[in-house]
Amino acid sequence: MRPDAIKILTGNSHPDLAKAVAERLGLNLSPCVVNKFSNQEINVRIGESVREEDVFIIQSGCGDINDSLMELLILANACKTASARRITAVIPNYPYARQDRKDKSRAPITAKLIANMLTTAGCDHVITLDLHASQIQGFFDIPVDNLYTEPIMINYVKSSIPDWEDAVVFSPDAGGAKRATALADRLNVNFGLIHRSRVRNGDNKEEDHMDVVVGNVEGKVAILIDDMVVSAQTLKLASTELAKKGATAVYAIVSHGLMSKSAMEIIPKLPIKKIAVTNTIPQVENKQKLGEKLDVMDVSATIGEAIRRQHNGESISLLFGDVKL
Repeated sequence: MRPDAIKILTGNSHPDLAKAVAERLGLNLSPCVVNKFSNQEINVRIGESVREEDVFIIQSGCGDINDSLMELLILANACKTASARRITAVIPNYPYARQDRKDKSRAPITAKLIANMLTTAGCDHVITLDLHASQIQGFFDIPVDNLYTEPIMINYVKSSIPDWEDAVVFSPDAGGAKRATALADRLNVNFGLIHRSRVRNGDNKEEDHMDVVVGNVEGKVAILIDDMVVSAQTLKLASTELAKKGATAVYAIVSHGLMSKSAMEIIPKLPIKKIAVTNTIPQVENKQKLGEKLDVMDVSATIGEAIRRQHNGESISLLFGDVKL
């Protein structure tokens, strides 16, 4: 890698991850100040030249998501007008990813809007992790690398879950079945599926209910796989059902730990031995609150290797294998 030809910038969304990625590449973050004027407009100042440089802007969709998004767009546009050779937006957690289709009348497809905004701002390439829906890649007219956290999850299962060889990997809904089956195949273990439905209770009010429709978990370890956790309601229903079906232990492995305040109150009470999330979202405060119940999987090596390979014009297919970086 030619360190004089690459610049790594970051805004305020996740500076710790950006610093970890830069350290793995043997680089320093380029000096950059991102703050607000008194009227709440975002102000960006890049402290060194980016002319004819390969620029990577690491900014995750977390915290104040709208501020994080505007910071990314303004940084990209500032680099474009400063004659950067190529601008890559590295977005560990893609914002508005759940608004990827028109599921009701007059509903916006905001994930497509974000794609248009990134392109207009000047981005030439996007790197992200575990998109909520893979078809979001088709919203872009520029290259998109959707990296998978599956290899990291496999390494976690093998190193941190006792008796994983006899476990059953479960998806809490049909939408995540492909993700769960892929992980189960790689681990050579059984797969299960939980169906979510709405039933009427004694007061004639509808409430969510889950049933195991595929897989036998009695006397076995259950591993729940999902791409994100926000309110933890799905996690609550699924883990409770698996415990009722006789699972000896329940583990949850989630790509993006977007845990709300209500989720932080629910998770300690769940019949889950461990919940593992990646650090695409800052997890320092969550770790302090949940303690040993929360494990954090580091994605800085995956992102750093993707950046190195793109900068050098190498294939990134290695990152989809069962490897330790």
